[in-house]
Amino acid sequence: MTRYVIDAPTLLHIVAKEIRVSSAHQLVAPNLIRSQALSLLLEDVQRGDLAENLALQHHERLTELKMRLLGDRVSRGTAWKIALEQGWDTTFDAEYLAVTKLQADALVTIDRAFAAKAEDIVSLAPLEALTAEDY
Repeated sequence: MTRYVIDAPTLLHIVAKEIRVSSAHQLVAPNLIRSQALSLLLEDVQRGDLAENLALQHHERLTELKMRLLGDRVSRGTAWKIALEQGWDTTFDAEYLAVTKLQADALVTIDRAFAAKAEDIVSLAPLEALTAEDY
């Protein structure tokens, strides 16, 4: 079984596009992913990019998606170190990278800026890897 970390934008993309993650893979993420996804949905609604009823449907689907959520002391400590080493203002991105380093095979993100930040720290995989049986 391949373990992939996904971030909040990727989670919302999976939900919106109704992407079926292969049963050969496990999704992993830090505890904060669902809160971040909910905030992104709120921003979309407030900008007028997404109807509230659709945003709430996406929220319901994302809570049903099977993911292993982590937020243990070691993950948080690793995130702290990554954020300090990279000179980042927060640990939010670092939490995804810490979970990737400690518990997963690769990070999958649709966020190009985040991918650029992550590429020298963890392994990356394309979105298509989530649906492939043998990626």
